[in-house]
Amino acid sequence: MGFIELAAADDLSEGSMKMVLVEGQEILLARVGDHYYAVENRCPHMGGNLSQGLLEGTVITCPRHHSQFDLTDGHVIRWTDFGGIKKSIGKLFKSPRPLKTYPVKVEDGKILVDL
Repeated sequence: MGFIELAAADDLSEGSMKMVLVEGQEILLARVGDHYYAVENRCPHMGGNLSQGLLEGTVITCPRHHSQFDLTDGHVIRWTDFGGIKKSIGKLFKSPRPLKTYPVKVEDGKILVDL
């Protein structure tokens, strides 16, 4: 598909994020400092809407079960906030899976993402 424009760089202030719908895909755009990130918007654990989650630095926390992912490469920081037997049972149904990330570049004040 190649790089496509998803937003203007000015649409995101530092430390903010927003969901963009593109060709049926929900993409979460986030800005941390001068860096922009694009990831799948739905949590791979239970489908929570990450744009409604909490962004702390480059870590996004899902609002549903508090799974956490690093936006820089999508790796799992925490799969759920369940402990003990609930955590074990949860992993039986859904193995930890990283968040899908997309290459981002900013040109002429536009956020371009390679989907």
